[in-house]
Amino acid sequence: MNTTAARRHEVLVLGAGYAGLSAAIQLAARTRKRGNVRVTVVNPYDRFTERLRLHMTATGQSTAELNIPELLAGTGAAFVRGWVTAVDAEAKTVRIDDDRILRYDTLVYGLGSIADTATVPGVDDHAHTLDSPTDAAALARRLARPGAGAIVIGGSGLTGVEAAAEIAEQHPELRVVLLGRQEPGEGMHPKAKAHLDAVLTRLGVEVRGGVEITKVLPDSVELADGSNVPAAAVLWTSGTRVSPLAAAAGLTVDDRGRVVTDSALRSVSHPDVYAVGDAAAIQQRYGVMHGTCQSGMPTGVHAALSILRVLAGRKPKPFRFGYYHTPVSLGRGDAVVQFTRPDGSPRRIVLTGKPAVTYKETVTAAPWPTFARMKKMPAAGAFWPHGGCHTRIRSTK
Repeated sequence: MNTTAARRHEVLVLGAGYAGLSAAIQLAARTRKRGNVRVTVVNPYDRFTERLRLHMTATGQSTAELNIPELLAGTGAAFVRGWVTAVDAEAKTVRIDDDRILRYDTLVYGLGSIADTATVPGVDDHAHTLDSPTDAAALARRLARPGAGAIVIGGSGLTGVEAAAEIAEQHPELRVVLLGRQEPGEGMHPKAKAHLDAVLTRLGVEVRGGVEITKVLPDSVELADGSNVPAAAVLWTSGTRVSPLAAAAGLTVDDRGRVVTDSALRSVSHPDVYAVGDAAAIQQRYGVMHGTCQSGMPTGVHAALSILRVLAGRKPKPFRFGYYHTPVSLGRGDAVVQFTRPDGSPRRIVLTGKPAVTYKETVTAAPWPTFARMKKMPAAGAFWPHGGCHTRIRSTK
């Protein structure tokens, strides 16, 4: 028997999105020479999903193929492919869909969020989503059919705006209708909103704000005022939901099912569980963070550094995060970047047009260079632009 392996501290990372993979790579890279910590990543797919680019996949454009085992190569982290079906927080075990039981000493819960297809009747049966490359590819095939008809995007938030602009640009023959409770770009500086509105108009997107979709039918959507909007296909981008597994495991969750954390990103009810990304309800001075790719990687890295401090017998430091900007693509040739205060409120500084395209493509570049730098991360940390954010990782020493 390998006594060294028997004494290893088992860290299980659930979910290999931006947050989960950042936690796994950071932690494994920093502990691989010690031999007393083993990091295992569980994810249902081998492919890393760049959620920031799924609207491109949905219009038939090629994006990078990123393989999770390859991204983990050289860190010492193991990869297990499977769907998580249950978490037993008392026994410290996780069950996956082939009935394997995985044990942990420390759990990083990063199962993320998906489109909320349950709240509005008919969405689950008749609407497309952008939850995965498979979902996006299915929409791309639908859009490519001759005479595809009217495409309705349900939800006028930034995901809906990016999708509407991309579809309208790539498929000018289609009627694209963007519906939502709010006006597109609501909350942006007037200059940013004016540019966003102008581009959507130029692309021919029909925008209707201040409306509520109450039902999705096979060939239309029904609105709260009783009217119907014809739809050959519906893309649903209105709201998200998280996995019920955390609540079922007995972890303390908020009213949306997100794991409530302390300042170090540990579950307030089970401190051996760290929650990251969209799966976590993280309190900051300005309120609870909203899930974005901008905040996902910093939470993953901070969780890794917190685990390292605890393993070394030290107290983890509090997580502090401030928003910096909101980059929004408007097709391949246009964009708007709204710079923000730490609480996410808009500043007067705005980029539009080609400069905004260049900026957004720079900060949302494919993540493998960032993950590669994490593998070689010195103790003092570094500054990385990625995922729509700039992330400062400080030393834990």
